[in-house]
Amino acid sequence: MPTTNRLLALDVMRGITISGMILVNNPGSWGHIFTPLEHASWNGLTPTDLVFPFFMFIMGVSTYFSLKKYDFKFSSEAAWKIGKRTLVIFGIGLALGWFGLFCRTTLDFGNTEMTFSERLMHGLLPFDRIRALGVMQRLALSYFGASIIILLINHKKVLYVAGGILVAYLAILLLGNGFDLSENNVINIVDRALFGVNHMYKDTLPDGSLFAFDPEGLLSTLPCFAHVLLGFYVGKIINEVKDNSQRIQQIFIFGTVLLFAGFLLSYGCPINKKVWSTTFVMVTCGLGSLLLALLIWIIDIKGYARWSRFFESFGINPLFMYVLGAFLSVLFGTIPLVMSPEVLTIKGFIYNDLLLSWLPDLWASLAFAVFFVMLNWIFGHILYKKQVYIKI
Repeated sequence: MPTTNRLLALDVMRGITISGMILVNNPGSWGHIFTPLEHASWNGLTPTDLVFPFFMFIMGVSTYFSLKKYDFKFSSEAAWKIGKRTLVIFGIGLALGWFGLFCRTTLDFGNTEMTFSERLMHGLLPFDRIRALGVMQRLALSYFGASIIILLINHKKVLYVAGGILVAYLAILLLGNGFDLSENNVINIVDRALFGVNHMYKDTLPDGSLFAFDPEGLLSTLPCFAHVLLGFYVGKIINEVKDNSQRIQQIFIFGTVLLFAGFLLSYGCPINKKVWSTTFVMVTCGLGSLLLALLIWIIDIKGYARWSRFFESFGINPLFMYVLGAFLSVLFGTIPLVMSPEVLTIKGFIYNDLLLSWLPDLWASLAFAVFFVMLNWIFGHILYKKQVYIKI
């Protein structure tokens, strides 16, 4: 039976999650999306709800190998590396938020109430309304918290620590109206107190109104520490079990236990991405483990790897590809191609003038998302072919 210390399946799973994140974040129209490509409105789980937690799970797997070089012991060198990477990822998240506000404000040529210079100044200094947290910020804080925990405890006890975090967070949710989409939700209370509603994500309610509730809030980042720790444990299995058949067996058992336990507990603790509930962590880490075990079997045991080359182009530079996708998304949605009779952006031209001319709304929206993924893949594939690795 073939064995390997370097699993191609890890890069492929990273690539699947990043390409999935780009796909679901860039429909042609937010009003025309196939149901599986939408997030659950509150409680529940859709395929789209899996891509971000899958990436966080894989980040946990990778964290095992990055901290192994420090023998999982706290040191100034390890602390410096963790702190620097955390600040870089968090800073990139803030920069993406600023860039989006800057472009949407400055290039809003339909705004006749402000001159271009006024829009420019308003866009350059959006600090009264920039969102404090987000996807990159959550990744940064989750990586930091889990890494520090790993270095300060016996790393063999990560499952106990992860379990303790999840139990404590469940208690917080149950005692603090954590499953209510309201101002009385403890997650919302903490974010409003620390950041204010102007710096929070605005969620759209079923009636179409906006409500300040951040799905990447600060308090709901606590269970993400456990999320990364569970991925870390799978990384430990991969490192210590050299035979791939034994690897997938242990990862499969671990994932199955998590998955079924999460679903059983969901009767009392709903699966909810927006609050990152305890059961959400368990179910998504369980499914992530099963997917990883399946990919190891297909790619690293059976050798069926040709189909995965597409995802490798995303997986070898995952954070860079996510940032690139977010950057291009802003440009496509704000740069005007036509100014009159109304402003038409690059995205508007491709979706409205090209795709909608021969496709129904839903299919045109999906076609744009697929086109956008392929556009990003071109950049990623160039880096892949040149073996350029951009570490963030």
